[in-house]
Amino acid sequence: MSRLDTIRRKIFLSADDSYRRMLAIWQFQGRKIVFTNGCFDLLHLGHIDYLSKAADLGDMLIIGLNTDQSVRKIKGTGRPLQDELSRATILASLGFVDYVVLFDEDTPYNLIKLTQPHILVKGADYKPEDIVGYDIVKNKGGEIHTIEFLEGYSTTAIEQKILAGKVIRD
Repeated sequence: MSRLDTIRRKIFLSADDSYRRMLAIWQFQGRKIVFTNGCFDLLHLGHIDYLSKAADLGDMLIIGLNTDQSVRKIKGTGRPLQDELSRATILASLGFVDYVVLFDEDTPYNLIKLTQPHILVKGADYKPEDIVGYDIVKNKGGEIHTIEFLEGYSTTAIEQKILAGKVIRD
C-alpha cells in the first residue's frame, strides 16, 4: 500500500457504516476520543498548533470537516479555496490526526452525537457552553476544552495578503 493510500484510509467521506464500525472498535478498545471540527481551508501554522494541542488531550483525534457545500453556506460563494478532498487529504497526512470525517450540515451536531467523543475541542474564541455538541459531551461526562489561537495566523488574513499581492513572511 502506498503512503497516499494510507492517508486516504484515514478519510471518511461521510459518517457511513464503515465509520460506525470503526467507532465500535475504538469504543471497545477504550480509546479516549478527541473531536474538533472546522473548514481548514488553507492549512497554516495556527491550525497545526491548535490541532496538535487537541491531539495531546486524548488517544485519537477525529476532525469533522465541512464539505464544500457546507463551507459555502458558512463562508460565502468564494470559499472554500480548496476542495473537500484536498482539505481532507492534507489534514489526514498529519501524523497526529487519526481520522477526518466530512459532514454536509451547517454544524457537526449529528456527527458529534454519533461519535460520542470524550473530549470536544474548539478555539478559545468560543465559550464552552456555546460550542456545538457541548450538551452531548457534557451529558456523557466528557470534557470541553478551548485552545488559544496562535496570534497572527488565520485563513482570512492569509487570503487577504494573497489578494493584495503581499508576500507572507515571518
